[in-house]
Parts: sequence; C-alpha cells; structure tokens
Amino acid sequence: MTTAFTGLADHRPLGRSGLRVSPLALGAMTFGDHALCSDDDTSRKVFRTYLEAGGNYVDTADNYSAGRSEVLVGEFLRELPDRDDLVLATKYSGPHFTADGVVRNPARRSNGRKNMIASLEASLRRLGVDHVDLYWLHIWDGFTPVEEVVSAFDDLVRAGKVRAVGLSDVPAWYATKAAMLGGPPITAMQLEYSLVERSIETEHVPLAREFGIAVQPWGAIGGGFLSGKYTREASADGRLAGEEHSERRWAVLDVVREIATTAGGTPAQVAMHWVTRQPAIAGTLVGARTPEQLTDTVGALALDLPTEQLDRLTEASSPELPFPHSIIKRVNG
Repeated sequence: MTTAFTGLADHRPLGRSGLRVSPLALGAMTFGDHALCSDDDTSRKVFRTYLEAGGNYVDTADNYSAGRSEVLVGEFLRELPDRDDLVLATKYSGPHFTADGVVRNPARRSNGRKNMIASLEASLRRLGVDHVDLYWLHIWDGFTPVEEVVSAFDDLVRAGKVRAVGLSDVPAWYATKAAMLGGPPITAMQLEYSLVERSIETEHVPLAREFGIAVQPWGAIGGGFLSGKYTREASADGRLAGEEHSERRWAVLDVVREIATTAGGTPAQVAMHWVTRQPAIAGTLVGARTPEQLTDTVGALALDLPTEQLDRLTEASSPELPFPHSIIKRVNG
C-alpha cells in the first residue's frame, strides 16, 4: 500500500516528470452539452470548487461533447490569475459519441502523426492556450506503429506545445515498447481500475513501477456500481440500471458497504480511498456533475482506513489470475 494522501493540496510527482499533481484529477467529461453533462454555470462551480479545495490537475479530451468540454475548460482557465498553477491534460484519437451511438471515423480515431498534430492544434485553439502539460493518446487504434506515435510525441515536446505525454487504454506490451524507444518518457498511463476491475495489476502496474510511469485510474467506483445505490433486490436509476452483475461483484460491494458503515464514510468514498492507496497510483480521475458530488468524492482522501480494512477489501476483490500469472502464483506462492 502507498502512503495515504491528506487532501487535494497534497501534490506529488506524476511519474518521473517534473509535474506535481493532486491525488484526484478533475475529469471534465461532465462539462459540455451531452445528456450526462452539467450546464455551463454548474461546470464552472465544479471547476472552482476543485481548485478552492487545493486541486491542480484537470483532464479533458477533444471528444468530450465534441470539443465543448475543452472550450469550457479554456474559459475557466482564463478566469484564473495564473494558468500555470494548473496542470492541464487533454487527449486525442478517442471515440466520438452521439445520441445514436459511436461515430466510427477512422481518420479521427487514428493514433498517427497526421491526426495527432491536427487534433492538438484544434485542442489548443479551443482551450485558448499555446501548450498543454500532458497530452494523452486516448485509446490504441489497433494499427498505428508505436514508433510513429513516439516520434510524433517527441516532435510536439521539442516544439514546446506539449510538456509531457501519456498513454490511455493501451495494451501493456504497447506501453512497454513505447517506454523503451528512447523518445519522451511515458509519464503516465490512464487505465480502468477499481475493486471490481483489477486486471491491470497483472501486467500494467508492474511495468509502471519498472519504468517509473504513474497510473491514473478511471472508473474507480466501478462505473457507479460501488456507489452503494444498487442492490440485489431492486434496480436503481443510473447507467447501470437493469444490468446483471456477478455474485462476486455483489460480494465486493457487501464488504465495501460494511466498511463504509464502520468508517463513517460512503461506499463510494471507501472504494475511491482503496484505489488511491495502491502502488504506482497517481492522480486518480474523478468526475462530478455538481459541486456537492465533488466534495463528497474528495472526502475519500480524509478517510483513515486501517491496514486490516484495506487488506480485507483487497482480499474480497481478489481477481482470478490469467495464465501465466495463475501458475506463477501457485509455484512461487
């Protein structure tokens, strides 16, 4: 387990970069005009609430509300006395969502140099800045050679338009190769991680520790499942309403609820706290549609869960290991 964070103002290094970030990064996916987003005024309040609590790390993407999120983040940045007090991250090559589903545009989804440079230029215009602190490849497209991506990243860093680079939702072998090519260091990986989704522990987390790469989790409360509002007996409102869940997931939630009652927190805070205490974790991504929701999430850092409770959560959520990790564990213990 890592040392507990004390609050949003407990800024720590992001990987081996010179960036120092809050333990919770404010995800701006809820800023914009999508059905699940907050209105502009509420988004501004969420942004200010985060900064006033000591937060300094904001993460957006060019596909969030088709760029509207970046426009709003840019507006909010210009209202600050010093933009450089904030670590600003954005992404390129992610899927584009509409009311009808996913728009599969191969050109916009490409990880390649052409789309990377065009996307960054568009993001800088929307944000109203001349550089971003961290630029993410949003999700591997399945075909662009990693050499092309690292080379293009290097050009953008040398041009001063990007300070550091990261990889989101990529295979472990891909991230390993990127880290060994000799280009700009891979500062961080953005990956799904929670008590009900721990698959990155087998490959991604060990490689992150080996190369000094920070892991920035998304989905720390299991897409809302670990919020505690869902029960076996009744389906609550929300994006998981009506979905079937395994008995293992319900068993994990039972333990989370029990510990939350003992600790005086909410199930979501317990689940978030556990993620922030895992090795290699930095800048766990959080989203909020209201200032109150954000304040509640930040409360996860104030929890003081003893080692016994953290170990119980770890044991209850222990995943079935894939080969060869299953046989390695049996042989090595």
